[in-house]
Amino acid sequence: ALGEPDTAARIGAWSPSGLVPTLRDGDLTVWDSLAITEYLAERFPDRGIWPSAPSARARARSIAAEMHGGFMPLRQALPMNLRVKGTVPLTDPAVLKAVQRVIDIWTTCLEAGPQGGDFLFGPFCAADAFYAPVVTRFETYGIEVPPQARRYMDTVLSFPPMQDWWAAAQAEPWVIAKYEGILKE
Repeated sequence: ALGEPDTAARIGAWSPSGLVPTLRDGDLTVWDSLAITEYLAERFPDRGIWPSAPSARARARSIAAEMHGGFMPLRQALPMNLRVKGTVPLTDPAVLKAVQRVIDIWTTCLEAGPQGGDFLFGPFCAADAFYAPVVTRFETYGIEVPPQARRYMDTVLSFPPMQDWWAAAQAEPWVIAKYEGILKE
């Protein structure tokens, strides 16, 4: 569990950076989510981890990298929590700017005409995986979004692996108290 006295030691046993996620493949350890994604895309080129068209792939990598390296005000104000639901007032300009940037990214990708699906680049890809935690945050905290962004959120939330993730979160026995009290029921 996160937030426990032994959390750092337990993660450190698997991850040289002391951070998660970490991927172990035999003797190889990859400890950064973007590096993990690229490693898997190279190992499994036929799995559609990134879009196949070079321009879409470049855009998908760009927005994944932007999420990977940014949006700290949003992450801090809206910690991921799949077991609660409510609203939180958004007044911090940096958080509002981050929320709007996410909506702009989704809108731009969706309006570019994804082919063969309802995700950011058509079928589900790594870019959607990078934004899935934000979808859950917007859902948890009742963040209002335009209809096109709401349809995207609904697509992500109804995706079977997301349903599995959500169900697994419901079954977790631990609670991190500092993240439980920020919602307005």
